[in-house]
Amino acid sequence: MFLPVFNIYYMIYMLPAILLSLIVQFYVNSRYAQWSREQNRAGLTGVQVAQRLSERMGMYDLKLKGVSGRLSDHYDPRNNVLSLSRDIAQGQTVASMAITAHELGHAQQDQENYLPMKIRSAMVPVVNIGTSLGWIFILIGLLLNLSNLAWLGVFTFSAGAVFSIATLPVEINASKRAKNMLKESGIIQSEKERKGVNQVLNAAALTYVAAIASSVMQLLYFASLAGGAGGRRRG
Repeated sequence: MFLPVFNIYYMIYMLPAILLSLIVQFYVNSRYAQWSREQNRAGLTGVQVAQRLSERMGMYDLKLKGVSGRLSDHYDPRNNVLSLSRDIAQGQTVASMAITAHELGHAQQDQENYLPMKIRSAMVPVVNIGTSLGWIFILIGLLLNLSNLAWLGVFTFSAGAVFSIATLPVEINASKRAKNMLKESGIIQSEKERKGVNQVLNAAALTYVAAIASSVMQLLYFASLAGGAGGRRRG
């Protein structure tokens, strides 16, 4: 019996998703590189954008924190912390203000108890358990030719795909909020900056589309294996 991830059929299922991810990653990197070279006319760093927008929204208890890595910026609703990578925190660029505003969009969602965000957050522990157990159930089910166990693994593993799908509208909404915040606050001062913010945030949204494709294709692959196990058992 083969391991379920090391065979040619896995690559057939996953190749389109892998190619999509590579194309999206190239596009994201190119847009980020382009607009990280363009200084914003307000002369604000990511930290200053965060401070101005959070004060404007009355989020006086929002905490800012530095984080290592590239494009590792994120908002943690558990402790109301906005973490910015060095390039974003210190950069006075269009890309910096776009990404900072996007993460503040998540902070605003948290402040307003935005339901899709609450649902996604509640899914995290279920997804972590489901994806871990899913692999185990599928592998054991295939090794022992137990189709019911394999299908249970597929079902638990599907939590990852559901989470990816649930994430997309949350991210799109955060980007929409970011664009509105930057426009209404007057931080965006030219049509060129507006275009840059749109390109950076729209490119970032495509990464979640690629994640959905990868999760769904992987799920379909495992479902095909579980179905095959059932066929072998009947045979």
